[in-house]
Amino acid sequence: MKNKLLFFILFVFGFNIKAQNPAANTDAYKSGEFLKYSLSYGWITAGYATFSVEDSLLNGVNTEHIEMKGVSAGVLEALYKIRDTYTTFIDPEIHQPIKSIRNIREGKYRYYNEVTFDYSTVEEDSITIQSKKSGEHQVPYVIQDILSSLYYCRRFEFNDDLKVGEIIALDTYFGDELYPLKMKFMGIETVKTKNGKIESYLFHPVTEVGRAFKTEDDMKLWISRDKNRIPALIKMNLKVGSFVVELIEYKNLANPFSSKK
Repeated sequence: MKNKLLFFILFVFGFNIKAQNPAANTDAYKSGEFLKYSLSYGWITAGYATFSVEDSLLNGVNTEHIEMKGVSAGVLEALYKIRDTYTTFIDPEIHQPIKSIRNIREGKYRYYNEVTFDYSTVEEDSITIQSKKSGEHQVPYVIQDILSSLYYCRRFEFNDDLKVGEIIALDTYFGDELYPLKMKFMGIETVKTKNGKIESYLFHPVTEVGRAFKTEDDMKLWISRDKNRIPALIKMNLKVGSFVVELIEYKNLANPFSSKK
């Protein structure tokens, strides 16, 4: 199985899209924001992931240009070099992607694809997207890519309106196919991290039992309960061992960070 550590980081950011949300926080992030995470396997640091936001133009259209980069480190760097980049261009008016790019380098494995979303083609609640690898596809009008879903949810989904046990689902287009994501809200919890104690929303992404996970609850995600709504900590219990993804650096946040020493 191809190394999917970076996919698991992205996986946890899938949530339901709502047209209106009274708890919307449109100032959750801003251009210039930078987040950095470490990926650890036991006491071994396996890699790093960074997320950046910049305002930009795409074909004359104002967009939010968001990029996630993942690199291997330490022993993994020597055995299985990873250089992955996920890019999304979000229309700030509808908060949905207009173009996604996936550029994967994992060992000898290579994958590159671009997907464009054409919202002018709406018909019976679906739109046409164009994949450079596989051509045209019909997808639900309410659609996200795997990266844009995080930033949508930071604005519209992470909030105190969530009820314990609530299951939230989202359709994304990932890996050149529709990919449904589900998550269960477990409540509010203060978690201890390298950035101090952070009051957080706790989620269990509903994982696919089989090759990687033993149960549907083998992943936990803590989202800061401040106005930034940042993923602060992720824990994954896989068949091959336990992984931790932890926020280690942040810059240019839109709001004060809520950590306490």
